[in-house]
Amino acid sequence: MKQVIVGMATCGLSAGAQKVYEKFEEVIREKNLPVTLKETGCIGMCYREVLVELQDGDGQNYLYGEVTPERVGEIVESHLLQNKPLLPWVVRGPHPTEDDSFFVKQKRIVLRNCGHIDPNSIDASIHAGGYHALRKALLEYSPEKVIDEVTGSQLRGRGGAGFPTGVKWGFARRSAGDKKYVICNADEGDPGAFMDRSVLEGDPHSVIEGMIICGYAIGAKEGYIYVRAEYPKAIQRLRQAIAQAEERGFLGENILQTDFRFRIKIKEGAGAFVCGEETALIASIEGRRGNPRLRPPFPAVSGLWGKPTNINNVETFANIPWIILNGAEAFASLGTDDSKGTKVFALTGKIKRGGLVEVPMGITINEIIYDICSGMREGKQFKAVQMGGPSGGCIPALMGQIQIDYAQITKTGAIMGSGGMVVMDESTCMVDVAKFFLNFTQNESCGKCVFCRLGTKRMLEILERITEGKGKGSDLDLLEDLAQKVRETSLCGLGQTAPNPVLTTLRYFRQEYETHIFDRKCPAHVCSPLLTYTILPNCCTGCGRCAKSCPAQAISGERKEPHFIQPEQCVKCGRCFASCSFGAVFKD
Repeated sequence: MKQVIVGMATCGLSAGAQKVYEKFEEVIREKNLPVTLKETGCIGMCYREVLVELQDGDGQNYLYGEVTPERVGEIVESHLLQNKPLLPWVVRGPHPTEDDSFFVKQKRIVLRNCGHIDPNSIDASIHAGGYHALRKALLEYSPEKVIDEVTGSQLRGRGGAGFPTGVKWGFARRSAGDKKYVICNADEGDPGAFMDRSVLEGDPHSVIEGMIICGYAIGAKEGYIYVRAEYPKAIQRLRQAIAQAEERGFLGENILQTDFRFRIKIKEGAGAFVCGEETALIASIEGRRGNPRLRPPFPAVSGLWGKPTNINNVETFANIPWIILNGAEAFASLGTDDSKGTKVFALTGKIKRGGLVEVPMGITINEIIYDICSGMREGKQFKAVQMGGPSGGCIPALMGQIQIDYAQITKTGAIMGSGGMVVMDESTCMVDVAKFFLNFTQNESCGKCVFCRLGTKRMLEILERITEGKGKGSDLDLLEDLAQKVRETSLCGLGQTAPNPVLTTLRYFRQEYETHIFDRKCPAHVCSPLLTYTILPNCCTGCGRCAKSCPAQAISGERKEPHFIQPEQCVKCGRCFASCSFGAVFKD
């Protein structure tokens, strides 16, 4: 049977997948074709969306990229009716393509099913191995054996802190309590991060299965998935997957004819970044304001409603079924001495291929950027990568050979985080980047700690002064002093790591700060108050487009004669630069 499978994750939908799906549906119906139309999640090639896979019935699969509704008719006519694949549009198939290198260095465990199965179908999940690990855990392993297996895999929590998962489960198992809880932290709030969303949209059953196994291991009978309300597609597929699991007997009473019972509820978060911190998340589930609290006691001892609670993120739980099925040694054979297994990264920024990848721990930054993502756009130079989101730091290009594992990344001043990587080129101002992330954390601070609430505000004010050309030489020492105080006196991880983008940019790009302060220039030509716009007479044709676009009427000149800018009137908005087609407007 021939099949057409459309990538219907958020990345695909934002590129127009819904219209592509509807067009295939219309053409297949009009031509009365014996073709099955299905959905799938994100395979990771977000830079090629909309993605459509054709299975021709002869065992050959062809993945078409950048499909539009206008291309659907030609694909159907040529490929489905005449068995002639349109090879120029194929990004992956039986024959080599330039996009094959995107997958060569990947190792997919968490993303093993994403983009390959229909996330709406529990049968598709089971066919791909879903719930086989649950059966093995419940029927062959004791709870202690499950924890031993997870511990032996040396899986570390993928939410950012990297705490050993098996050790964490052991704490919850040994904690006394008449009730225990399992929580999946799907409150993904880092700018540029979409790992959890993609897994929940593409393979929700793997996360649910991991949570059930955790519940069995620690003695919990109830679980919560805390997912932000901005993820409607993920929530829809989670609700559907939970209902299907209950119907098949994987959730509820007497799971797989045993005396074990477990249920899962969804809690939609309102989008507060601080609720990614586990104690703030717990408070939010309980109906209180999402403020962190002092630890100890840790959630493993006193968590949700004061009961022992285990919290892991989406990626951590999605690893569990694979580990149970394949064994701890198989997982531990991947990675480095410090960091085992694989890591999922969401890649955004100035790279040619943005998307979702899963790579073995120990791969270098340069391998990801150049081998997987095919380097930088427009032939520009790689400058830095931001890892760990607002809580992370900027790693310069000269450290591109560093291995990605917890210890090595921490040495740079950044953190592994949940897996967001924002890649920057020479056109990026590092002072502006630090200001962006600090503005984010300052806005997201719950305000409970004085240094987090006010310290980040004072730091942001200094960065704003520097980017406006009003900085002083003493500002850099003051920034570092405030950063250390905020780090040392904040209650939770948000405040403790908020200074990281500032500290790492100061550490690796101090000269850029000094140029802003002492020369009143932005080397990347980003900070508008520090820019000077001039018109090059030998390039100006006198077309007048720059003058028409200027909101301050600072540009004058006769038609077909070189124009000029009045510096005292120029508001430095950059519209003249953007509107000129002849490269006559110069900014410095």
